[in-house]
Amino acid sequence: MRTIKLGTSSLEVPVIAVGCMRIKSLSGSEAERFVQTALEQGANFFDHADIYGGGTCEEIFADAIHMNDDIRENIILQSKCGIRKGMFDFSKEHILESVDGILKRLKTDYLDILLLHRPDALVEPEEVAEAFDLLESSGKVRHFGVSNQNPMQIQLLKKFVKQPIVANQLQLSITNATMITNGVNVNMENDSAVSRDGSVLDYCRLNDITIQPWSPFQYGFFKGVFLGSDEFPELNKKIDEIAAKYEVSNTTIAMAWLLRHPARMQPVTGTMSLERLIDCCKASDVHLTRQEWYEIYRAAGNILP
Repeated sequence: MRTIKLGTSSLEVPVIAVGCMRIKSLSGSEAERFVQTALEQGANFFDHADIYGGGTCEEIFADAIHMNDDIRENIILQSKCGIRKGMFDFSKEHILESVDGILKRLKTDYLDILLLHRPDALVEPEEVAEAFDLLESSGKVRHFGVSNQNPMQIQLLKKFVKQPIVANQLQLSITNATMITNGVNVNMENDSAVSRDGSVLDYCRLNDITIQPWSPFQYGFFKGVFLGSDEFPELNKKIDEIAAKYEVSNTTIAMAWLLRHPARMQPVTGTMSLERLIDCCKASDVHLTRQEWYEIYRAAGNILP
């Protein structure tokens, strides 16, 4: 598995992150096989959140991997906090309590990365800074990041938080590519020119923040997977054509499309299928040409001005 540096940190991470949001759907033996398959592929980066399965996903993962000190040193754990029932909460108290719960469920003493899960409209960045300082000094968290935040929200945090923001987890796929399309359609009078995120793609590149695309195969907001969907006949035809050329699956090509972008992203898988997980990991070895990347981009209905 190819690796990249996570943000400005010295942490080397695989280019594919394994999302564990749906691990609750597996039996104990299935979860164990899923985790082991990921490790066999060199995908030792596991993404969690305290709300996944109400916390049970972290517990299931810890049991599935048979967590102990030796195993812990050979994997990279990321989790997220800040979403509560009916609200978001980036208060110092909630962040600290959430991390303690995460560590207990994962059966570990520390997280490699903690992300703030979506923006909190009532965020007081001074409190976030205090929480991050305590978590870092206690050794409970080594690196910090955010999810679904725009450049100004990150800048506000950075005014008070001294730790580097190493990652920003954002929804991105071939069919949900507004952060790319608005950059291509600058100064145009079409919908694709609308910036919905404050040029977050360029901002993250300029500030060495690793973008972690989530739902890399979904269209809309969890409307379904575009691969094989009748909603996207031209896209699937093009992906299948290129997949045949590289002798890989359509899943591999869709993931390789994200990895081809020079922002050096780290997509987060969501599948619990062993076959699809392996196909995702194979994308690490596929480098699409510029022409192939644009052919897929246009086949999804994205326009070039």
